[in-house]
Amino acid sequence: SAAVAPAPVTGDPALVQRLVSCLVDNAVAHNRPGGRVEITTAVRDGHAVVSVANTGDPVAPEQVHRLFQPLRRVGRTADDGHPGLGLVIVHAIALAHDAVISARARADGGLAVEVAFPRRTVRDRDLRKGADDIGQLDKGTALH
Repeated sequence: SAAVAPAPVTGDPALVQRLVSCLVDNAVAHNRPGGRVEITTAVRDGHAVVSVANTGDPVAPEQVHRLFQPLRRVGRTADDGHPGLGLVIVHAIALAHDAVISARARADGGLAVEVAFPRRTVRDRDLRKGADDIGQLDKGTALH
């Protein structure tokens, strides 16, 4: 399901598109059969906000922070066909845009991830750094 309201973001269009794509792909890949994916955009407290949630397997709240670490997994094995970089890439893009990213385990199972972009201009240098970091992740190189 989707509740989409205009929420303009200033930044690199390709990176923002990649962020949203990774969020949705991750929610679909880690969902239960017959589960739901909810996508919401809004403007809240001066931020453009995108939120993606699914009804996947339960995630222990104390494990949620691990989802943004390269090659760290929660509740899945390494042979599930997913390299474990989706939310790491989302995190790198969010940081390059001075956005705040948060995730929370849902009580009924699954995860809700929210990215809140500031409603201001992002420095080109930071976007280039973010793009370089994402390129390293795509090549399997760990960030320092």
